[in-house]
Amino acid sequence: MQVNAQVVNILTRTITPAKIHIKNGKIEKIMPTEEPCPYFAIGGFIDAHVHVESSMLVPAEFARLAVVHGTVATISDPHEIGNVLGIEGVRFMLRNAAQVPFKFCFGAPSCVPATAFETAGAVITLADLESLFIEDGLTYLAEMMNYPAVLAKDTEVLAKIALAKKLGKQIDGHAPTLRGEDARRYIEAGMSTDHECLSEPEAREKLIYGMKIMIREGSAAKNFEALVDLIREYPDEMMFCTDDKHPHDLIEGHINHLAKRAVAKGIDVFDVLKVACLNPILHYGLAVGRLREGDWADFVLVKDLVNFDVFQTYINGEIVAENGQSLLPFLPCEPVNYFHTSLKSRQDFELPVQAGKIKVIEALDGQLVTNPLVFEPKIENGLVVADTDRDILKIVVVNRYQNAPPAIAFVKNFGLKHGAIASSVAHDSHNIIAVGTNDTDLCQAINLVIEAQGGLTAVKGGEQKLLPLPVAGLMSLENGYQVAKLYVEIDAFAKRLGATLADPFMTLSFMALLVIPSLKISDLGLFDGEKFNLTEIWVND
Repeated sequence: MQVNAQVVNILTRTITPAKIHIKNGKIEKIMPTEEPCPYFAIGGFIDAHVHVESSMLVPAEFARLAVVHGTVATISDPHEIGNVLGIEGVRFMLRNAAQVPFKFCFGAPSCVPATAFETAGAVITLADLESLFIEDGLTYLAEMMNYPAVLAKDTEVLAKIALAKKLGKQIDGHAPTLRGEDARRYIEAGMSTDHECLSEPEAREKLIYGMKIMIREGSAAKNFEALVDLIREYPDEMMFCTDDKHPHDLIEGHINHLAKRAVAKGIDVFDVLKVACLNPILHYGLAVGRLREGDWADFVLVKDLVNFDVFQTYINGEIVAENGQSLLPFLPCEPVNYFHTSLKSRQDFELPVQAGKIKVIEALDGQLVTNPLVFEPKIENGLVVADTDRDILKIVVVNRYQNAPPAIAFVKNFGLKHGAIASSVAHDSHNIIAVGTNDTDLCQAINLVIEAQGGLTAVKGGEQKLLPLPVAGLMSLENGYQVAKLYVEIDAFAKRLGATLADPFMTLSFMALLVIPSLKISDLGLFDGEKFNLTEIWVND
């Protein structure tokens, strides 16, 4: 097989018209040519940190959509399904991913459960990690979110880090807003990357301490604008990632769009391609070709080095996407799941009034962090209720693994004027999380999720929408393009109910993410991310 293209060499910073000869999936020769070469050949794009589960697609279907945009590999943390099903959930991801040529680099989840302040479906032990590394060949220790335990020198956490070091594995970090001496100590303990930097000063400080920084632009958290200019100074220490990417966004574009945006800012194209295509290979030691003789033929043909519109994507010498169409087949799979809770009643979500004001979570559009607020509650018939006039809505988390009383609190900035939305995607433990304007709709939305054994719902009286997620309550069994269509429909319905956030379901899923400051909610109650402990909803004057 032979491909004519203008070959872009990132390291030598040259572009050479050449014939790429492919044999047995590898590049046999790259021979200069004087023949016309209408396309540029670049190394395939790599998402340096993504939870595939957040696309609501199983790995094989995620790959089918991603290759259209020139993505050939991902650094994938199966932490989400690990929290639901443990080591067997991780192995489900491996089995499903093995059906396609796409190069998934899976990590071993380091924090399952993520904290002791929530109920997860499983525990991944030190012995499990060793098994995943040695028996299953996982490449790295996935994000060490429990940075307080690292700083406190918790013996169990340090043992996981020591295991990864002994086996020569990279260790991903996760330390939003961590600065100064604490950041230095965390990095020196072995954390090599961070995808949670919110500002240039924070990222620069971590770079100086020796960390690689990922520029994240996902469906919820968007840090591209804050961090992209650092590529000019640190092209060898930066990578692009999405972290969490909903299916309708994945259809629109992937890492190629970040490359386009970076070049549009005047950043050198070779540095941008280093960040987008090369640095993840070097950092994680990936078996992904670098567009060199002897390497696997993993590359992309693009129309220009400005827009990065993809003409063809090659993996192991096979054309897997062409002219905006995926050539990977849709593959059905059998679901795995863990859902053991009963249907709820309206009364389960009532909150009797007590003396004092209430703490309120302030959700921030495009960010995972929240702010803590305090308000006078709205009271009706001795109960604290949602207040749509002030946009203070009820938020609840229901344990999906066993019957237990729901946790109840309040949240601002979702904007709903009617109805409720609910989801079984609730990082990190993936209990059921819901926001609503009244207890009747709230209960109905949650019960729809329970009946479906996982999914997203939106409800207003008798009107309802459901996107089923029967694979661990996180992923669909359907065609990715159909899932994206259903997601757009339920998102539009939520916005007709008044939701003002760009992606209300994605933001909802992060209201239970305790490891991101500052005020969140788990199935056990309201959580103070600064003090790292559960807290009461009531504030006494």
